Amino acid sequence: MKQVSDAFMCFMKEAPEQAQAWMEVVKKLDGASTLDSKTEEIAYIAVLAAVGLLSGLPFHVKHAKELGATREEIKSAVLLSLPAVGNKVLAALPIALEAYDDNH
Repeated sequence: MKQVSDAFMCFMKEAPEQAQAWMEVVKKLDGASTLDSKTEEIAYIAVLAAVGLLSGLPFHVKHAKELGATREEIKSAVLLSLPAVGNKVLAALPIALEAYDDNH
């Protein structure tokens, strides 16, 4: 199983009905996207970094890597919002690169 955050694991365990509903929404939104899977995952990494949701980064970085994203693309995704949100995205950089470099 791919690495997900402890908070998300708790959500799935403790609130299975809500988690199922959430995952249905996620799947429907994925289906509505016109982006290819790799581009969507890279864009999502940029959003996670911009809003500071760091716990989701390892899961999404590993998925992007599986879809063919390069380490440089991951780095660029994290740093994409630097001009818009400032250096708070720098906290995401080591997390994302560590997840990319982790071969588990």
